[in-house]
Amino acid sequence: MKAIIPVAGAGTRLRPHTYTQPKPLIPVAGKTIISFIIEQLLEVGIDDFVFIIGHLGEKIKNYVGREFPDLKSTFVLQNQRHGLGHAIWTAREAISDAEEIFIILGDTIFDVDLKKMLDVDSSTLGIKKISDPRNFGVVEFDSDGIVTRVVEKPKIPKSDMALVGLYKIKEVQNLLDCIAYNIDNNIQTIGEYQLTDGIQRMIENGVQFKTVQVANWFDCGKKEILLETNQMLLDRDGYASYDLPNFDNTIIVHPVSIGKNCKIANSIIGPHVTIGNNTTIDYSVVQDSIIGSYALIEEVVLKQSVVGSDAAIKGLSQSLNIGDNTEIDFS
Repeated sequence: MKAIIPVAGAGTRLRPHTYTQPKPLIPVAGKTIISFIIEQLLEVGIDDFVFIIGHLGEKIKNYVGREFPDLKSTFVLQNQRHGLGHAIWTAREAISDAEEIFIILGDTIFDVDLKKMLDVDSSTLGIKKISDPRNFGVVEFDSDGIVTRVVEKPKIPKSDMALVGLYKIKEVQNLLDCIAYNIDNNIQTIGEYQLTDGIQRMIENGVQFKTVQVANWFDCGKKEILLETNQMLLDRDGYASYDLPNFDNTIIVHPVSIGKNCKIANSIIGPHVTIGNNTTIDYSVVQDSIIGSYALIEEVVLKQSVVGSDAAIKGLSQSLNIGDNTEIDFS
């Protein structure tokens, strides 16, 4: 089985961070998003990866080569972004010989039993029940759990089960043929060649799909969800840093994840803070935030913030002489 990880998106919802850093390389709870995905797949025995890259793709390629040097990896460049279906079609030469493929979006963290999904005897879609599925692919299925229809971002959904970005495909060539048919006949939804439309054509051709529900699903494409995911993971065992050096005149409010070679003094850090490597923080308060590597934070109060790598923030020092019955609000 081959894992297909599309990471060619520009990450527009997380700008300005994604102008210089691919979204999958943004840190959450001490790891990059793509590290979570790769490690999950390795745990269930998948070790053959195809990465579909585009925007800042060399950074992803270099990161994977550095952090996972023994990984069997193929990188496919998607020069023009015309949807997820088009991305998979772009990688057709790299996956056409695979008996099965497992597609997992490169900007999403999943809480799911992947082994259970892999053990299903047919092609399988990861789904989750949500209150408003209009902005997602929606899955309809019968009483036996067999998928009868998938549709991308319907205006009037007939189901509250959303596709979450996990797809196990056993009929690989059938999928490629269906996507090629849609491209050849310019069959698009919302201006793109959707993977959903390719799967729907497979269903119409008689291919059987089943579903597996995920426990949690975090699309880290928005700042708020990124911070929520960071908090959720730090609250779990195994993600936070507890064996920390003694930072000068500093209070650490756990849970936090602090990288290597950080210089922190005269500050309050936490809770729910992730800090990258080689970052300097002085005379600051940081909580519920993500700070990249090689950042410089001085004399600031940060809450619910995402600060990129190599960024520098310095606050305004004040010398005040305040009389009685005075109130000053710097917020």
